[in-house]
Amino acid sequence: MDRKHVLITGGVGGIGVELVRLFAQAAYRVSFTYRPGEESRQRAQALLDEVGEEGMHALELDVGDRQSHARLMDTLSLPLDIVIHNAGVGTKTVERAAATYKEQDEVFFRVNTLGPLWLSEDVIPGMLARGHGKILLMSSVDGGITHFPRFRAADGMSKAAVAFLGRQLAATYACTGIDVFTVCPGATDTPMFQASTLDALSAEQRRLLEASLPGGRLIAPREIADLCFYLCRDEARILRGAVIDASLGLGVCPAVMG
Repeated sequence: MDRKHVLITGGVGGIGVELVRLFAQAAYRVSFTYRPGEESRQRAQALLDEVGEEGMHALELDVGDRQSHARLMDTLSLPLDIVIHNAGVGTKTVERAAATYKEQDEVFFRVNTLGPLWLSEDVIPGMLARGHGKILLMSSVDGGITHFPRFRAADGMSKAAVAFLGRQLAATYACTGIDVFTVCPGATDTPMFQASTLDALSAEQRRLLEASLPGGRLIAPREIADLCFYLCRDEARILRGAVIDASLGLGVCPAVMG
């Protein structure tokens, strides 16, 4: 029996690393992307060394660049059974890509929204031809479910657009074999949340923040990866089209982060 093939964008940090580990442990063929740059390339190689290179491929992708998508599709081993749009930028990590607020606003949409749209458009024809496929989009509780005024408007807007994209794709392909899900994580212990929130806090401030969250703690990246893995199972088809609040209750009680 052929091994299923999953493509994971943003595979070298936070939730992405846990996704790569989980699908590799389950004997999937795993292709994952990393952003251009020597540091990211080294992290990708370290992850390959950890999980083993058999059936694994690390591919460079600038998610916000259309030509980079074209190069990815030229080098990617097809067919794909699953695509997980995990790559993204946040309120602080966007500063690595652009200096000014106006430029950063454009990066939010090119990386968080247009990148998943372009890649979905690239892979859906093959999924339709084979009669099956799964697409998972990673939005956020900020934008996908509710809003937090202290974060950048363009950040939340781009994540709200991801949730819309998930609904749009799900509706467009509802009568096909393609399942579409959108996951909206909350306060997750990732480098992105570290940069946007935790780095500015003392140890005591972090303790108080975590205690104030509805679940009393941060979400572990592996928890989100486990949810995504479940959504890729046949049993999850009853949820096809769903925009899932995976925030440990923050989405229904946003005032604590407001």
